[in-house]
Amino acid sequence: MSRTVAQAAVDEQTAAAVLRAENVGVSFGGIKALTDVTLEVRAGEVCGLIGPNGAGKTTLFDVLSGIRRPDRGVVRLGGADVSARGPVWRARHGMRRTFQRQQLFGRLTVLDNLVVAEEWRGGGGGIGADLLGLPSRRRRERERRARAEEILDLCGLAELRDTYAGTLPVGQARLVELARAVVDTPKVLLLDEPASGMSSAESRWLGEVVRRLVDHEHCAVLLVEHDVAFVMGLASRVVVLNLGEVLAEGTPAEVRADQAVRDAYLGSG
Repeated sequence: MSRTVAQAAVDEQTAAAVLRAENVGVSFGGIKALTDVTLEVRAGEVCGLIGPNGAGKTTLFDVLSGIRRPDRGVVRLGGADVSARGPVWRARHGMRRTFQRQQLFGRLTVLDNLVVAEEWRGGGGGIGADLLGLPSRRRRERERRARAEEILDLCGLAELRDTYAGTLPVGQARLVELARAVVDTPKVLLLDEPASGMSSAESRWLGEVVRRLVDHEHCAVLLVEHDVAFVMGLASRVVVLNLGEVLAEGTPAEVRADQAVRDAYLGSG
């Protein structure tokens, strides 16, 4: 294969990935948190990111979402280099992230938590339309609430639409966070420990909801989770980090069978 053809093949692969990290490196003083990490996620795919504590998972998530700039390497969103772009810019161009710590608006209803996530787009005539209650504003408000209702229904949260978010137990609150991240149609969704604090039954339901949302929105999902069984049951592809480097990558079955992964993380028993 000629260099031109080979490069075209690489370019095509890069463009097909919704989110791609290329040879990313991050150091804290003399400590290398990430070393030449390459990872990609495609539309309609759930990719799991696992590894022991200190493997670099959170640092990689911070780089991907724009909270931290890499010392080396490139982050691409939809094929474009966004390494110098911040988290707000990335969010407005289709990247969504949930965090380990719950961040709901407790004094708003579940429905309004989702509507708030759509408000940044504006429309409907601005402040003047709000004050005067113009038809353009009312129409936009109806559209946003209809979208929020659609996502709540997909997440099994329709009955909680008028419940104040601050009164919800952990499992339901995490589902609301997921719904809020999806309501303004995402290209890629970064889920940081979404099953944390959930019971086994709740985490199983969470997995079903994530699959349903991926099918409905056709977005890419990158999932970090300590619950290995949850990841293996949900992801179609798994990437294992260890000491800041990619140790293995493949289907859940391939990763489980990898001796290096078993020795470093899963255990040999």
